[in-house]
Amino acid sequence: MSLRILLLCHSFNSLSQRLYAELRARGHQLSVELDIADSVTEEAVAMAQPDLVLAPFLKRRIPASVWQRVPCFVVHPGPPGDQGPSALDWAVRDRQPHWGVTVLQADGEFDAGPVWAHASFDMRPATKGSLYRREVTRAALQATLAAVDRFAGGEREAPAERFAAGPPQGESAPSGGSDPRSGGAWGRGWKPLMKQADRAVDWSRDDTATVLAKLRCADGQPGVLDALWGQACYLGDAHAASAATLAEFAGRAPGDLLAVRDGALLRRTVDGGVWIGQARLADPPGTAPGQGHFKQAAAELFATEAAALPQRPAPLVRPDDEWAELRYTEHGPEGARVGCLSFDFCNGAMGTERCERLRAALLDVRERPTQVLLLMGGEGFFSNGIDLNRIEAAAHRPGDSAADESWRNIQAMDDVALAVLETTDRLTVSVMRGNAGAGGVFLALAADQVWAHEGVVLNPHYKNMGNLYGSEYWTYLLPRRLGEAGARELMAGRLPLRAADALRIGLIDACDEGPREGYENRAIQRALALAGSYNHREQVAAKQARRAADEVHCPLARYREQELARMHRNFYGFDPSYHVARHHFVHKLPHAWTPRHLATHR
Repeated sequence: MSLRILLLCHSFNSLSQRLYAELRARGHQLSVELDIADSVTEEAVAMAQPDLVLAPFLKRRIPASVWQRVPCFVVHPGPPGDQGPSALDWAVRDRQPHWGVTVLQADGEFDAGPVWAHASFDMRPATKGSLYRREVTRAALQATLAAVDRFAGGEREAPAERFAAGPPQGESAPSGGSDPRSGGAWGRGWKPLMKQADRAVDWSRDDTATVLAKLRCADGQPGVLDALWGQACYLGDAHAASAATLAEFAGRAPGDLLAVRDGALLRRTVDGGVWIGQARLADPPGTAPGQGHFKQAAAELFATEAAALPQRPAPLVRPDDEWAELRYTEHGPEGARVGCLSFDFCNGAMGTERCERLRAALLDVRERPTQVLLLMGGEGFFSNGIDLNRIEAAAHRPGDSAADESWRNIQAMDDVALAVLETTDRLTVSVMRGNAGAGGVFLALAADQVWAHEGVVLNPHYKNMGNLYGSEYWTYLLPRRLGEAGARELMAGRLPLRAADALRIGLIDACDEGPREGYENRAIQRALALAGSYNHREQVAAKQARRAADEVHCPLARYREQELARMHRNFYGFDPSYHVARHHFVHKLPHAWTPRHLATHR
């Protein structure tokens, strides 16, 4: 049975997008309403007349006027019985070995309604955001589809036990218990909103594992309140430092700042060190929305102070435990060799300097005797295009502007895409391990083939960011895969696309349906087969011939010139839509309305 489902969410984030795309693929009618106010939600329900309201990401309770009128399923990032707004934060900080996701029906008790379905997973030593995009999303999808199938099949009462709710008076400790059905924790009870005191790092006492757990549990939002050079700020994007890196800093005290790499600061712990990639200055009390500070690369935020620290760039080829944003490895025998270039940028954001470093790395690895080059992107995101936070920061730098940095950034992104397009002496493959958006999708399409894991969600459009036109040679790359009409339809749709659907329409060339664990190795094995194939030389020759014919028909320089002419108007023209949208995005300002391409009920 096809259901009318209203997706109610705080923002249309990665989990909401995946559920939206998967439920649509199963024939359900989906519309989205962002959780702006109770009155708006009530109006949306009255207009949409849904069979079911599904809430995958909320920061407020669903009003009684809604859940008493229509069944409401809440997706909670914790196992059955776990309650509270910081479920995943506590699990990461406390290094739980297992965790889960519960789909429950909203009622008057917070996170405690009847359980319709749940799924469990093993925890990785990773950031909250990484776990959310991978394990939590996978478990949420499994549990949500099970719950929706039950509801669509006519069930109107939850099949699972109802779990007691509500934080005890004056008590916040979790209750114990486990259930073999969940594969992990069960009935943990109420845990409150995690406060900064719960995350605070004691640099004089905390070992590296503890520091990482505290920073990882605050990944994305809100960060860990600390101080750098005496200035209060929130820290995030942490990575363990290798013993080799720390060897030259023996004798330095815990908490000392030691070096800079790829915009990150190396800070000593009691037994090692961590690279801190992101920081945000603390706002003074009473700061108005949209006027506060936002996340930046830590070394760029404290540029003057960081300039006095030694620079410690890492080589492209290095030991596995040596963190840096760029990494290159090679596999296979001579004559059938595969090179793998990873670019693991925080949140997939590719600022000007990151693009320049990536382009230089591409030019370097093109000198290597490989038959196939894999562009691996990052583990969490392949790429999300230009770095909006860094562009926003330029608006506050004397002598600079957001428009100028936008222009520099898009030119640098185009240079990276061009370097891929001009790699014509071997086969190139983009391997999407994580989601991709806007220019990041078209950077991937610059390769000869695109492979993606089935859990990847693509947003191959620019218009959601203030009606941006886009560049990265998309006007060349997209029509050659979808045709002119297909390209126009995709870009106008502005909706998330599952990897399976991207394969179906020809946007990508392969969708791996195996477990996410091991996907990288499977991609390398597939690439080795490609490198050693009997007709590898013929494939390269055909690629060169096609590129030459395309160049005669319309040079790449012309595509770039035409795209950038439109982008120049976005950045410098009279319409401020892009700058307004970027400012709202960077400062996480609350939505005033739901975009009409999502709110089809309106």
